[in-house]
Amino acid sequence: MNGRDMTPALAVEGLAVFHGDTALVRDVSFAIAPGGVLTLLGESGSGKSLLAQAIMGNLPSSLRCAGRVHIAGDSTAAADARSRHAGWGRRLALLPQEPWLALDPTMKVGAQVAETYELVAGGPRGDARVRTDRALASLGLADAAHKYPFMISGGMAQRVAFLATHAAGAPLMIIDEPTKGLDANRRGEVLDLLLAARREGMSLLCITHDIWLARALGGQLAVMLKGEVIEQGESAQVLAAPRQEYTRRLLAADPASWSTPQATHPSTSADALVRIEGIGKAFGPHTLFSGIDAVIGAGEIVAVAGPSGSGKTSFGNIVLGLLRPDSGRVVRAPQLAPTAFQKIQQDPGAAFAPRVTLRQSLRDLVKLHRLDWAELETLLERMRLEPALLDRLPHQVSGGELQRIALARVLLMKPALIFADEPTSRLDPVTQQDVFALLLEHVRASGCALLLVTHDTDIVDRIASRRIVLG
Repeated sequence: MNGRDMTPALAVEGLAVFHGDTALVRDVSFAIAPGGVLTLLGESGSGKSLLAQAIMGNLPSSLRCAGRVHIAGDSTAAADARSRHAGWGRRLALLPQEPWLALDPTMKVGAQVAETYELVAGGPRGDARVRTDRALASLGLADAAHKYPFMISGGMAQRVAFLATHAAGAPLMIIDEPTKGLDANRRGEVLDLLLAARREGMSLLCITHDIWLARALGGQLAVMLKGEVIEQGESAQVLAAPRQEYTRRLLAADPASWSTPQATHPSTSADALVRIEGIGKAFGPHTLFSGIDAVIGAGEIVAVAGPSGSGKTSFGNIVLGLLRPDSGRVVRAPQLAPTAFQKIQQDPGAAFAPRVTLRQSLRDLVKLHRLDWAELETLLERMRLEPALLDRLPHQVSGGELQRIALARVLLMKPALIFADEPTSRLDPVTQQDVFALLLEHVRASGCALLLVTHDTDIVDRIASRRIVLG
């Protein structure tokens, strides 16, 4: 093997990220060989996504970085972001954690993928269209080509964003949570794409909470905690015999190892919070579901199951009264105020005003509904969230941190029914276990009903007393 072949596709040396004098990421160093993969595991807020943004040269202006970044042998100071911008899409690509951030809301799905093939990869327009149709069909997205991003599910948006990023053919890709919110079949499809890209010589830096994906990708594995890499080595070796206590706890927090709670009895109309009578919903010629009947009572945990795009989010929105059914009706207990029905969004960024600090948003809520700020602080502490995070804008915290803040806000309202749409999809296994423990504690103490959407069948088996199946 010659010297050129030995040159890492990506190497970082002493990389650090600061907010003022506070180090958010400290002294991270690693190298990825051509066609290799490094998977980063760690809890939400540990600095994984900040590390990716620093490598891309795309940190917020309030942050600064130090160290060096080497891409295929070209070395630049980490703080010299402009020199790396010219290679975006062609030498280095990033699939962000939130798929909505990678998609243009004003363009149809097919046009966005085709544009990358044509303008970045440099193919002719007709060929770009053919390649787009083939790529969308390979991930079960053929029907999405003529839809706008807001018309497809979060899982579908994740797959579209991956295709649009991959289409440029950059030899190095940073992927932030590529399988979150996907069912088992779709996760397998994304894995197949990543492995195929590796076989073609693409190098990957994969940030994930998905231990299954880390094991399946192989290569190198690094574990981050509080801004530092605490363990690093061959993926199979680290996962089989972790040296650090945190890594062992991370692996032990897999939902398959959770204990199964005592099941609740199905509700009757007499004690129902919600009665669902023959509801159906379609978008254009595509029927999502029809003839669904169910009763949800106090203290019940009911899972809504089905493949990506089967209408799980639409079903929950109909139950809450946010969307009208095409047929049937939903009868909510008349003694309950509209605020007794709350939603934990699949995309937590959609739940907060983008230009208002989190502290101000929460203070407005507390004032409007005459709530107790001290109780909110207790909830945030239970979720291991630093108070200083509230002084940031929503996009300045990690997806996992924002999701936990959104959950605390919902619990503060003391709802009678919570529709939780993938409430922990952005959380690492340890934080996910902690958050579900808090959520179940709230259900038991308050008698609140929980309508849960998750693609993780292990969570459904251990949390839900029954399920409503769509699709």
